Amino acid sequence: MSNIESRLAALGLILPPTFTPPPGVVLPFVNVRLIGNRAVIAGHGPQSPEGPLAKPLGKVGGELTLEQGYFAARLTALSMLGNLARALGDLDRISHWVRIFGMVNSAPGFVQQPAVINGFSDLILELWGPEAGAHARSAVGMAELPFGMPVEIEGEVRIAD
Repeated sequence: MSNIESRLAALGLILPPTFTPPPGVVLPFVNVRLIGNRAVIAGHGPQSPEGPLAKPLGKVGGELTLEQGYFAARLTALSMLGNLARALGDLDRISHWVRIFGMVNSAPGFVQQPAVINGFSDLILELWGPEAGAHARSAVGMAELPFGMPVEIEGEVRIAD
């Protein structure tokens, strides 16, 4: 078991299977694109351990609290890590987190998007530490996100040579 997998297990966290979109929805892209020593990661949303989108859905600051948004961002990290594990074969191949772009499905007037995306960043820093886990980041509010997801996050990592 890799170091990162051991840390996930110690935290009682499970990586979900690949997301299956709702019937009739076609997603014509890959979740992780490997290019040289980098992995570019498509937008991910929160998944339950079984694979479908995690509930609750909706706007943070409206139907969802800040805390629920934070937890959704943490689940989004697990979704992304699951696809990275499948693409790389071993999460220990990630030498550095480069950047994260976090989008929050925000109710009008909600301005705490950075606190929501901290759910993602805090888990990455906990797993990889302050050097390899440090990443550049944006956290922005959106009027809507696909399927009513509260957050969507994309990113990029460096892969060890």
